[in-house]
Parts: sequence; C-alpha cells; structure tokens
Amino acid sequence: MPILPCRLAKEPGCDRMDASPEPQQKGGTLVLVRRQPPVSQGLLETLKARMKQSCTCSTPCVQALVQNLFPVTHWLPQYRPKEYLAGDVMSGLVIGIILVPQAIAYSLLAGLQPIYSLYTSFFANLIYFLMGTSRHVNVGIFSLLCLMVGQVVDRELQLAGFDPSQDSLGPRDNGSTLNSSTATPVFELQDCGRDCHAIRIATALTLVTGLYQVLMGVLRLGFVSTYLSQPLLDGFAMGASVTILTSQAKHLLGVRIPRHQGPGMVIHTWLSLLHSVGQANICDVITSAVCLGVLVAAKELSDRYRRYLKVPVPTELLVIVVATLVSHFGQLHTRFGSSVAGSIPTGFVAPQVPDPKIMWHVALDAASLALVGSAFSISLAEMFARSHGYSARANQELLAVGCCNVLPAFFHCFATSAALSKTLVKTAIGCQTQLSSVVSAAVVLLVLLVLAPLFHDLQRCVLACIIVVSLRGALRKVKDLPQLWRLSPADALVWVATAATCVLVSTEAGLLAGVFFSLLSLAGRTQRPRAALLARIGDSTFYEDATEFEGLLPPPEVRVFRFTGPLYYANKDFFLRSLYSLTGLDAGRSATRKEKGPEVGVDGQDMGSVSSGAGLVIPLAFGFHTVVIDCAPLLFLDVAGMATLKDLQRNYRALDITLLLACCSPSVRDTLRRGGFLGEDQGAEDELLFPSVHSAVEAARARREELVASDSAF
Repeated sequence: MPILPCRLAKEPGCDRMDASPEPQQKGGTLVLVRRQPPVSQGLLETLKARMKQSCTCSTPCVQALVQNLFPVTHWLPQYRPKEYLAGDVMSGLVIGIILVPQAIAYSLLAGLQPIYSLYTSFFANLIYFLMGTSRHVNVGIFSLLCLMVGQVVDRELQLAGFDPSQDSLGPRDNGSTLNSSTATPVFELQDCGRDCHAIRIATALTLVTGLYQVLMGVLRLGFVSTYLSQPLLDGFAMGASVTILTSQAKHLLGVRIPRHQGPGMVIHTWLSLLHSVGQANICDVITSAVCLGVLVAAKELSDRYRRYLKVPVPTELLVIVVATLVSHFGQLHTRFGSSVAGSIPTGFVAPQVPDPKIMWHVALDAASLALVGSAFSISLAEMFARSHGYSARANQELLAVGCCNVLPAFFHCFATSAALSKTLVKTAIGCQTQLSSVVSAAVVLLVLLVLAPLFHDLQRCVLACIIVVSLRGALRKVKDLPQLWRLSPADALVWVATAATCVLVSTEAGLLAGVFFSLLSLAGRTQRPRAALLARIGDSTFYEDATEFEGLLPPPEVRVFRFTGPLYYANKDFFLRSLYSLTGLDAGRSATRKEKGPEVGVDGQDMGSVSSGAGLVIPLAFGFHTVVIDCAPLLFLDVAGMATLKDLQRNYRALDITLLLACCSPSVRDTLRRGGFLGEDQGAEDELLFPSVHSAVEAARARREELVASDSAF
C-alpha cells in the first residue's frame, strides 16, 4: 500500500468514546477518527458541584485544608535534624544578625521609628514559617516597599498638617508639632503626635495591602503576578533604587532639606542638595565616607572570595557596633551636631486596630504595594523552588505574604515581602527549611527585649550608608541593558520606560508605566509578527523560509505562506498586506475589478486578465493556482480573523485560486468549523485542511493535474 498523506475525517458512526484507538484505513488513506467530546456541564451545575465539594466536611478534608493553609504541618513532622538542623540554625543566626542593622536602617526609608522595623521583622519571620511554601525565601523588610510606605507616610503627614521636613528619628522637641501654614488636620490628632500618626498611616496601609493579597490568594489570582515581566521588575528595582539613593543623600551629608513629593521628586531633591551642600555636617560627611569605603570593600571581597567563606562576614553589624561606640565615646551628637538614632524602647506595645478612615484614604496606594510585594515574593519563591527541586504554590504564597501584612498590622508593623539579598545569603549558608526563620525571629526578639537601647548614639549617616550599599545589586543591573537590547529591544524599552518613570515621576507611576509598556510590547509583537513564503528543503517533506535559507525549492505554481502569530482584530490588516505583498497579488482588489478590466497587483502593475471559462483555470500572469497557509504558528482566531479568512477564501475563489490550510491545531480547526469556513459539506474539511504543508502542496498539485487532464480532454 502506498504511503499517502494522513487525512482528517469524521466518519459516520465513529463518534463514540469506545472507538478504536488505531487509525482506520479507507481507500489506502489513513483516516483519523474523531472522538465525540464529553458533554460539558453548565455553569450552574459546575458551581453547585464545586460548592458541594467545598462544603463537604470530613476528617481527610479538614486535614488537607490545614496542610494547605499551614504547610509547616506537612514538612515539620518529616524534619530530619541530622541533615537540616545545622544549616537552618547557622543561616537563621546570620540572617538575624543582618536583619537588626537593616531593620534600623530601613526605618529611615519608611519614615518610622526603628522599633517598628524590628517588630515587622519579628512577626513576618514567624508567620511565613507557618504559611510559606518556599523553604528558602526570607520574608521581612524590603527596601522598595519601605520606600513606597515612606512616600505615603510623608504625603499623609503633610496633609495632616505636620512639618514634612521633620525627621522621625532622633531627639525631638515635640512630636506633635504642626505646620502652622497648613489647614486643620484631616484626622483627629489631639492625642497623637507625629510619630504616632506616622505608624497609624503605615499600619492602615499595611492592613489594606494584606487584605488585597489575601483576597488575591482566595480568588486564586496568583497568575496575575506573572504579567509583571522580569525586565519590568528589573527596571522598577533600578528606578526605585535611584529614588532610595536620593532620599538617603541628605543623611550622608547631614543636611536638612524639605521633603519633596509628587512628580520630579528626585530632581527637586538633588537641586535642594546642591543648594544646601555648603551646610553639610563635616562629621557626618567623614563618617559616611569611611563607612561607605569599608562596606563597599567588604562586599567586593566577600563576593570575590565567597567560595572560601563558609559563613558571610556580618559587615553591617560590625560597622554599626564600631560606629555606635565611636559616636558614644566621642560625643559626636553633642560636639558636632551629628544626627543620631535616639531612644529605641524595648518590649512590645499593646496591639491596636488600624484606623478605618485612614484605610479608606490609602486604599489606592495599597494596590501598588500589594502588586509589587506579591510579584517579588512569588517570583523568588518559584525561582528558588525550581533551583532546589521542589514546588512553590503561587496562591498559597499570596496568602502567606498577605497574612504577614494583615496580622502584624495590628502590632504596629508595616508592609513586607520576600527579599532577594537575604534569601541568597540563607541559601549560601545552607538553609534547608523555614526553621531558620524562627532562629532569625529569636535574634530579633533578643534585640527587642534587651539590646535595642544600645543603639541610641548610632549616627543616621551610618544607617544611610548601609541602605546605599545594599542597592549595589539593583544599580548594577544597568550594565545588563546593552545585552538586553541585543536580545529584545522591546524588553529593553520596558526596562528603560519603567526605570525612567520611577525616577522622573514616582514609583507608583513607574509600575503603571512598566505594565503599560509590557502590554504594549506584547500587543506589538502579535500585531506585526513575522510573515514569509516557504520553500521545500531538497527532496524532504519539510518547508522553511526562503529568504532565510539558501538552496530551497519553491513549489511550482503554489505559494506557501506562514504567519507566525495569532490572527485577530489587531493584525488582520497586516496579515492581508503581508500575504498580498509576498504573493504579488492583491486578491481583494483583483476580485472586485475582475469584470472591469486588467487585474492590479500590490505593485500596481497589470496582472493580466482572468478567464472565467472552463478552460485553463489559473492565468499565467498570477504564477500560482493555490495558496497554502501554514497554520502551525497560528495560536488562535477571533471573529475578525475568521471573517478575514472567509473573505480571502471568497476573493481567491473568484480568481479561480484555491486556498488551503495546513497544520491547524485542534482549537483552530474547531473555530473554523464553528465559524462556517468549512461550509456545510461534510467533506469540505478533507478538501481544505491538511495535517502538513507537504500534504497540502501535493494535494494542490494532484488537483492541478486532474484539471489540466480534464481540460485537455475537452
């Protein structure tokens, strides 16, 4: 039996689920028997079934629910102390030691007292230990979120009538001093000073952020974060890092400048710094220079000799200890006016419900915080899960990070998410499970209960140095831009647009700009995909782009067209222009002018006249009698795409040209069938759709030979 092309057919009586799995033979041709699709339930029946399944209460269901909500109940009973304990304890200790100086430093970004950063680190580690699905991710204070929280806090404080240039750290004359030039405060502040109102704003913002994330997890919207592409996140990190560096420059110089808000904040801040550089505190400048030199040198040496170090050197803690001792015994605050951290209380304060009025006021700001925190947390969890051979659940990560914001918001904490730098440190030291987070929380608890007052004389410029040095990784991403441009100019445009908008406008606007340009680049790629004519590779059955490869053989009197993208409303015109340009025939214009005179191609030249008789079917001026569209890259068709194909088929039929489709996916075939492209004839599918380009070309050639033979007989 000769080997014939495999044809798709729908035989009568074969639409049964018990049909033979082997392809049937009919007249020497292999025939695929289509199975009848199962009857789908209606929407109401589906909802009823899911509700019934969700409301079913049994011991296995309760156990599964508890394990899903608290993954620690699954992995902790299987914990292997001999293999895991040493790495977990060591990594937890190191992260706890790193957390303490970073928590105190990042309070500058958030515009809050250092004690609240310590609270945040403590509660976030414990909650993620219970609910997180990643074994390695560290959830806690994150510089980008601290910056976004600080911007909202500064704005709301200014609206409430507080002096925006007043710092939250250090000795204060009166925490409740109001700006006399501002109108009556928005909220009741008689019993609440500046620092009190600042933490009220932060906790209200954090609670709304956490509620958004929990709601996203309940609605199983973990996939939403995947729309924040890596170039978008890298550009956002770069732009936010420049903003963070700008906000810390005044602490490095020891100058007091107004806190700018709104678009152009970075530019206005640098202009104020240049105007006030003559008032810089010499003590702070020298301290900043020394600390920056030590921290940068230590980081570079640690990166270079990382493989020789079993445990990273806690450079930040050493710098803070030495700087605190020098400031205390040198009396730098009294003698030189250097700004210091001030009093840091010990212990915990009573929990408090966030203010609902403030929650409504910051609800829009919380949306961007929730989106950024979710995106970084899910991406880090999935990245480390893949690299270590386990799986992380995106929706559970949303619940975990959301609860790390919802519950601590009642205990004077602010927004948190996963942090890359500390996660990398944990992994390098040998972290195996989230038990290391409990050890880190214990270290922070020790500082909260005993050691916090020891940092009273720590200079704020030292904290600013720690923040600036921690931005090295994000700032270095600018070196990847040339390579990103070579790989994908569209992704590079997203990177630049996100970073530039963050710097020139605001971080929230930068996030929106990144999402907008990401969607725009995606639409652009599908709106103008690559189109080409294919030719045969030697004597094989494979076809490729004739302009990309040499020595290919175009099929005689047949044009094979490939469109590497979906066909929908946004690119249907481009699809037709590409097809007409590559084939040299504007089928739409030629079909409408068939009876009026000479046909016109895309180049405007005379294409000859079309015979409508029973003689030779294809005019020689066209050069082809069949167009085959390779539908393998065709992802989907919409209504406009279907109408385009039907119009194209009608126009080609008017010109006595056959249109064939090859390599259609099942979803595309179903769309063609439902859209009426195949007509009502049961055999139309066999005549128009082919499983490969070569089978379509061979069928077109066979039909041509039959027509020529019949024409010769006449």
